[in-house]
Amino acid sequence: MSASAQLPLDLPAVVPVFPLGGAVLLPGGALPLNIFEPRYLTLIGDAMAGDRMIGIVQPRDSGPQFGADAEDVPALFGVGALGRITEFAETPDGRYLIVLSGVIRFHVGRERKVDTPYRQVEADYEPYLADLGDPVAIEADARAGVEAALKVYLDANGLSADWEAVAQADDDALVRTLAAVCPFEPVEKQALLEAADLPARADMLVALMRFAPGVAEMPSTMLQ
Repeated sequence: MSASAQLPLDLPAVVPVFPLGGAVLLPGGALPLNIFEPRYLTLIGDAMAGDRMIGIVQPRDSGPQFGADAEDVPALFGVGALGRITEFAETPDGRYLIVLSGVIRFHVGRERKVDTPYRQVEADYEPYLADLGDPVAIEADARAGVEAALKVYLDANGLSADWEAVAQADDDALVRTLAAVCPFEPVEKQALLEAADLPARADMLVALMRFAPGVAEMPSTMLQ
C-alpha cells in the first residue's frame, strides 16, 4: 500500500534510528529497504502505527560509542536523515518492503535509554531547515561537469548510462541519484550527506568520481 507523502507539521524531537552503512538518504530522495531483522521489523511496525518517521544514520567503524554498555552497538555518524515511510508492503515470509522518502537532515544528539530493541536519538534539525524548501540551483557549467565526470567514471568501470534520462533529470534528482547509487565508501557517502547545499554536493560528487579507483589512474588527457 502507499502512504501519504505529506510533510509533517511537527518534526519528532526523538527519532528511532536504523543504522545503515553505505546508504545515503537525501531530502527529496527515496530509499527502498528490505526489512527482515526482528528489531527493525519492530521499528517499522511502531513507525507505521505512529508518524511513519524513522532516521537513517550510518554507523562508524570506530570512536566513542553511544550506548557503550551494549557490546554490539556501534557509534553513529553525527548527521543523519529523517525519512517518512511512503510505501509499505509485507511479504508472505514476514519481511517488510518499504520506501523511505527523505524529509530533512538532523544532527544526532543524545541517545535515549529506551526499552525498545531499536535505538532512539534526540534530533536537532535547526542547521538543516533549508532542506524543507527548494534546493539551491547549480550553474550550467557545474551541471555539465557532473555529466562529464559521470561519463569518465562509468567508462573507467565498464558501465553505461541512459544518457537521455540523465539529460532529462533535474539537477537535484541527478545528484541525489548518483549520490545514492555510486559505490562510494561510507565516509564519502557521509560527506555527500553533510554537504551544505546542492552546489556543494555536486562539486563533491564530481571530485569523488574523478578520484575514484580506476578513474584516478587514467591519463590526464582522458579526464578533460
